[in-house]
Amino acid sequence: MEIDFNDSSDNYNYSYDYNSTEGLCSVDRKQHVEKFLQLYIHPIICLVGFIGNTLVIVTYALYKRTKSMTDVYLLNVAIADILFVVALPLIIYSERHGWAMGNWSCKMLRGVYSVNLYSGMLLLACISGDRYLAIVQARRSYRLRSSTLLYSRLVCAVVWSLALVLSLPTFIFYQRYQPSPFEIVTLEDSNYTDFTDAPYVCFFRFNSNVTAKTIKIAVPSAQVAAGFFLPLLIMGFCYISVIATLLRAKNFQRHKAVRVVLTVVLVFVACHTPYNLALLYRTATILDEQECSHEEAVELAIIITESLAYLHSCLNPLLYAFIGVNFRNHFRKIIQDIWCLGKNYMSARRSSRVTSEMYMSTRRSVDGSNSDYGTSFTM
Repeated sequence: MEIDFNDSSDNYNYSYDYNSTEGLCSVDRKQHVEKFLQLYIHPIICLVGFIGNTLVIVTYALYKRTKSMTDVYLLNVAIADILFVVALPLIIYSERHGWAMGNWSCKMLRGVYSVNLYSGMLLLACISGDRYLAIVQARRSYRLRSSTLLYSRLVCAVVWSLALVLSLPTFIFYQRYQPSPFEIVTLEDSNYTDFTDAPYVCFFRFNSNVTAKTIKIAVPSAQVAAGFFLPLLIMGFCYISVIATLLRAKNFQRHKAVRVVLTVVLVFVACHTPYNLALLYRTATILDEQECSHEEAVELAIIITESLAYLHSCLNPLLYAFIGVNFRNHFRKIIQDIWCLGKNYMSARRSSRVTSEMYMSTRRSVDGSNSDYGTSFTM
């Protein structure tokens, strides 16, 4: 969806995607790429992410006690990821077909999407910090880690609160509205151009052009700074220290203990670095006049790398399953239990059907004899 606003609009409703040159450039190529990703790639990401993160939550809820700070953080990461993959399909549908729900639904869905985006990133930084305390500062942090669940839950509460604060602009400025004739809205499915009955959209909306320009720079800047560079710096410092300590100790058992978390962080960097660099570049040049070809290249980079970032929400459970021995055993136990429950259900259903058939057969026999007796008696 592309939205372009004219500065002469009477009611000063401005979009976050405001760009004075975008309306003059063709968006056909961008729409085709976006449509392909939304129809074929994003559903796979959402499905795999939902199943994988559900397994993680079920593992912690029924099979594995949250004994360490990392356990608490990983459980919260799974919760953030599953909320993210649930919100994403609704957002994609609304972008393609118009927003059918109310204004509060618009604010809440977009807000939840933003909160989970920030919290997932920051929680991974917390995991690296916990590994740093457990390995590099093992003696000094003994008393702190003796109250594992208390401190980890407190940290998670702080992370979710910080994510909520960073998402306030989304809660405040996202609105459900019907585009005015001054707003150019293109819905990919219909190439909608009739503004007399334009579908409602859920998007950033402001009361002045100054606010629009401020927010469209501030929001992505905060996302890149707090949602990527801050966690990346924390992870870098913590894991460089961890690796240095392990090399000095030559303790390969401890190296295995951090392998899962280290791999998760490397996947985080691979998935999120391209998107955040592209977003940072677009934010830095958003007020500059650009050639159509250059602008199209930047928008395509944003769309493609954003899908790569989405992929991260479904990779963590796969990493736990294939690398973490404990998670692999727990996942196997879950599958076995589901298989046993299915077999018991089918056996019970067959037994119930046989019992029901025997009951109906007996009933028919009794009814038949009663019928004969009644007929004879009547006669």
